[in-house]
Amino acid sequence: MIERSARAIAVVALVMIAPDPAAAHHVMGGRTPTTLLHGLLSGLGHPIIGLDHLAAIIAVGCLAAALRIGPALIVAYVLAQLAGAAFHGAGANLPGAEILVAASVLVLGAVAVRRTAIGPAFAVILFVTAGLVHGYALAESIIGAERTPLIAYFAGLFVVQCAIGIAAMTAARWLAAGHDGQPEPVRLAGAAIAGIGLAIAAQQLIPGA
Repeated sequence: MIERSARAIAVVALVMIAPDPAAAHHVMGGRTPTTLLHGLLSGLGHPIIGLDHLAAIIAVGCLAAALRIGPALIVAYVLAQLAGAAFHGAGANLPGAEILVAASVLVLGAVAVRRTAIGPAFAVILFVTAGLVHGYALAESIIGAERTPLIAYFAGLFVVQCAIGIAAMTAARWLAAGHDGQPEPVRLAGAAIAGIGLAIAAQQLIPGA
């Protein structure tokens, strides 16, 4: 029953995002933030209105729920995002960034579908890698920004991502407790997130998908 439900949720996720471009969305309509307020609003909103980035941080929170160092792992993911954004802002290039973003969402979702919890070492590697990729993609909206809006952007990004990740972790722990410790709700969320990653990848690889 759980397996069938997971497949159904993944299909729904595919249908829901099929009409929407997979590329990251921008709070400022694609314009580079020029003030402290614009930078802060962009940092707070960008990871929320971008479905790929939102799905990733929810997956990170769900996976971190099974580990005692969950909050630290979420912070590590967000710090890796900031590093990835700084990496891009410094002029470095990462070919196929959007495909890598989609792949990271798919992998995070697929790992959440597993019946067994992941270990801390694997979680660090997975989260830091995914964080670097997502941070690089997020930086597209701040290339060329001045110091003040840039710092505000990073502050907003850090706050909102940590808040969403910890909220997802807390919800996953609460739901798991209601299922005698079984991670079935997390597996269902993982199936939906993997479906989102698959749909985004299809949009990138198949023109008109």
